[in-house]
Amino acid sequence: MKTQELFSVLEQNKDLSLLFEYAPNLLVGANYHITEVKHVSIDSVDCGSQTDAWKETIIQLWESPSEIGKTEYMSVYKAMAILKKVGKMKPYALNAEVKFEYSNATFNTAQLFVNDFEIHGNDLIIKLAIEKTDCKAKSTCGVSEEKELVSASEEPCCSPDGNCC
Repeated sequence: MKTQELFSVLEQNKDLSLLFEYAPNLLVGANYHITEVKHVSIDSVDCGSQTDAWKETIIQLWESPSEIGKTEYMSVYKAMAILKKVGKMKPYALNAEVKFEYSNATFNTAQLFVNDFEIHGNDLIIKLAIEKTDCKAKSTCGVSEEKELVSASEEPCCSPDGNCC
């Protein structure tokens, strides 16, 4: 999701509570704060010697240990006020991909993509997802796009009749 798309979703739902699903059926705690907004410019070279450049908006979410047990989530309106204040100080690249940076005691720090959003009652739930690393130069590097399949006629190495260790 692009930064402008996120802002549009927030604007259309400003009277709701803002929740984040960081993994299927797992929500960021109601004690979260927006602690940092990063305007990032990426200038890269992939393993096939191809260059690329793009911008990202990274919004950091942090769960306050002093507010564990809090049940009322931040309102979309309050989140928008924070993001608008940031935009006045450092303008957004509105076509930049938006990510949310998050971790907790059982989930390592990750930059999560916005996969979707849902409205449930009075809640706007932003559904986040991890994107796995990938080779961008598969054809240049000779990396197969398909998984290698083992023929059913081949004897498995660890069968009772195989050459197991």
